[in-house]
Amino acid sequence: MASPFESWSLDREIVLVKLLNHPRSKVFAAWMRPEALAQWFGPTAVKIESHEADIREGGIWRFDMVGTFEGKQQRFPNLMRFLEIVPNERIVMDHGTPDPDDPNRFRVTVTFDEQADGKTVLTMRQLHPSRERRQVVIGFGAVEYGLQTLDGLAAWLDG
Repeated sequence: MASPFESWSLDREIVLVKLLNHPRSKVFAAWMRPEALAQWFGPTAVKIESHEADIREGGIWRFDMVGTFEGKQQRFPNLMRFLEIVPNERIVMDHGTPDPDDPNRFRVTVTFDEQADGKTVLTMRQLHPSRERRQVVIGFGAVEYGLQTLDGLAAWLDG
């Protein structure tokens, strides 16, 4: 069976963009350092508990997002598998649960475009396995949560 990530279509994609007031080498480094990643990654309402972080091509980051939702503490296990890392340019990863057969896993491509003024345009593209799955994640707040993640990165870099 062909991978849903071998082809691209707009109706399966979510694109988030953030202008950061830092050079791309610093922005890229924030993705490569596990202790940094755990501090800024994720929506504002969650805490990241990192269990394993081997950030290199072929490596994984296994972590839980922990937060209070609908009045109760909840834990969401996550697994990122790093497929491609081009220093200061691009990171490609699959993001889903630790289940190796997770049907909702999605492909993430992060690019780092340094501007003439030393700022960086970070673009994060999510390619979901189907248009229906994209609609589900948009419905539960993936765009807002993604923008909160990028805001967290900006605050961490500024701090």
